[in-house]
Amino acid sequence: MINLRYAIIGTLIPIFIISNYASNVIDELYSEINKLKDNGYCEYYEVLSFDVTVTTYNPTRHQTDSTPNITADGTKIKPWLATNYRYVALSRDLLARWGGPFEYGDYIVIEGTEDGKWDGIYQVRDTMNPKWVKRVDILTTNSRFKYTDVKMYKYTKG
Repeated sequence: MINLRYAIIGTLIPIFIISNYASNVIDELYSEINKLKDNGYCEYYEVLSFDVTVTTYNPTRHQTDSTPNITADGTKIKPWLATNYRYVALSRDLLARWGGPFEYGDYIVIEGTEDGKWDGIYQVRDTMNPKWVKRVDILTTNSRFKYTDVKMYKYTKG
């Protein structure tokens, strides 16, 4: 039978070795990150924040135009896979073409949908009807929702 002292020592020695090794790895990574920052390899990002209303749209002629499988930037989609693409349409006041801060192809972060199901990263690929302002439309296959007071973020190089 194994003596209790030997069992405890046999357990503590590997724990000590592993924690010492992990601590050294973390210190080396921290040191390397600081070197990269000092040499200018890491850039900081500025966060632009917008209060928006988030709704959905489906790739149908009734909700888009005569080409529901082509977004405003020319991207061709398969309508039955719409939800999988994670594309959004922005109201014109948010698009650079009409004086806003976003270009087609930009990635945005949405946070604050009530159930959190629709929070996440999306790509700007489409334009909304001119009647909408401060609005994001998420491309979905057949979902319907509306969330107000949602935050939309864009990360830009500072």
